[in-house]
Amino acid sequence: MRSGVALVGIMAPSCPQSSATQIGIDDDALAEAMRLSGAKTKKEMVNIALREYAERRARTEARLRHLEQAQQWDEEGFWQRHAAEKGGSERTEKGAA
Repeated sequence: MRSGVALVGIMAPSCPQSSATQIGIDDDALAEAMRLSGAKTKKEMVNIALREYAERRARTEARLRHLEQAQQWDEEGFWQRHAAEKGGSERTEKGAA
């Protein structure tokens, strides 16, 4: 172990979707993450962190897709279609009668 860095061996031979890896991890960051998450082992903490990162990236990518779609948003056209679907008068502004 180097100063402030733990070498963590992660092995789970019983799980076909895991691999053995040795990585250097900041001891202080690992201890804080384990405290906050309640993880009991370094392996558990690393797996939690990887899953959370992947989920966060997936949410970010979804937001970016929605942003791209929203840039082509036509509010006036939406309200006109909405009014037509309801069978009422056309609306050109949000909330207009």
